[in-house]
Amino acid sequence: MGILYDDVVILRQSEKEGEPSVITVNCPDKTGLGCDLCRIILFFGLFIVRVDVSTDGKWCYLVFWVVGKPTTRWGLLKKRLVEACPSCSSASGISFYRDELQPPKPPDVFLLKFCYHDRRGLLHDVTAVLCELELIIKKVKVSTTPDGKVMVLFFITDTRELLHTKKRQLDTYDHLKEVMGDAMISCDIEMVGPEATACSQGPSFLPHEITDGMFNVEMLEEQESRCLAPDRVSITMDNLLSPAHTLVQIVCQDHKGLLYDIMRTLKDYNIQISYGRFSTKRNTECEVDLFIMQADGKKIVDPSKQSALRSRLWMELCRPLKVALVSRGPDTELLVANPVEFSGKGRPLVFYDITLALKMLKTGVFSAEIGRYMIGDREWEVYRVLLDERDGLSVPREKIKEAVWKMLMRWE
Repeated sequence: MGILYDDVVILRQSEKEGEPSVITVNCPDKTGLGCDLCRIILFFGLFIVRVDVSTDGKWCYLVFWVVGKPTTRWGLLKKRLVEACPSCSSASGISFYRDELQPPKPPDVFLLKFCYHDRRGLLHDVTAVLCELELIIKKVKVSTTPDGKVMVLFFITDTRELLHTKKRQLDTYDHLKEVMGDAMISCDIEMVGPEATACSQGPSFLPHEITDGMFNVEMLEEQESRCLAPDRVSITMDNLLSPAHTLVQIVCQDHKGLLYDIMRTLKDYNIQISYGRFSTKRNTECEVDLFIMQADGKKIVDPSKQSALRSRLWMELCRPLKVALVSRGPDTELLVANPVEFSGKGRPLVFYDITLALKMLKTGVFSAEIGRYMIGDREWEVYRVLLDERDGLSVPREKIKEAVWKMLMRWE
């Protein structure tokens, strides 16, 4: 027996604008499920105001209170949340849930290659179309020719797993043509091997300014402390309150994707949440109480393990992304980096937010590149954007950095 497919995710939309809608998830448990669900909610641009989580290790019950937008596609959101839960099988025409028998097959990678006449903000408009079509950007290369033509290589995967079909490719072309208009010169889609988006093994593939600067904790601490106020981050662990669990209590300033950052860290450490509560107000203080245990079902009593988890949580709460502006001779390059989950998934909508911030500043993009690199013991997704200064940089550097940071970290 099991739970009916339609009851796995129940979505009750709010009747008034601005009030939270309620998403209830009731399904078999698995380590990292909370992270996967939060990632989807973040991708759909929803603001989480409260969460209740409870599980016995086999079955879980999660309730999310979220605030959406007029454009939120609630039906599609429900479908994606259902797919993130342990897979379903059919018995006598009724769908039930069962445990995962094997890891999912890696998605096919496609190369979307197109050329267009340059126009300020068009790169963001194209990125928005890809997000709307649920085409996940894995890697990007953008270059501008002297005569004002832009060549873009998007290495993408398809959430709907249909991009190998002619119909899906034509639909993608039509959406791109609609937003680009006469600026489009050519467009082509082809399947490529997974090696096209493979991680580069080592920091030697990056300039030393990036590895020495962006990943130097001491250099970043003073710059970014002004943004997320590390002095307002409190993380305490207690092994006395519960006989079977370690209690983690967090008080910190809210930011976009906060709960995802917490859940991602716990997933990477293979830690299970038995009970948890999360509450926040937009861009203000939030409180988190989590009763957790290790994969072996025991508390975290080793001081070194507690210290390692606390340090990683602190880092993710204070600096979930790294943003910098550096000089490349006469040019200016914007750098953004975020850690990749051990599962290989990157943070959603980063390139979308970067291009939106630059579009709002009326700052052009001369070239851009997304790559993955092993730096230390972690894999990072690094965005390198060379700003278009052919007409002179009218926006001060600090204003660009601040605008990009706010777009990435603050709710609108």
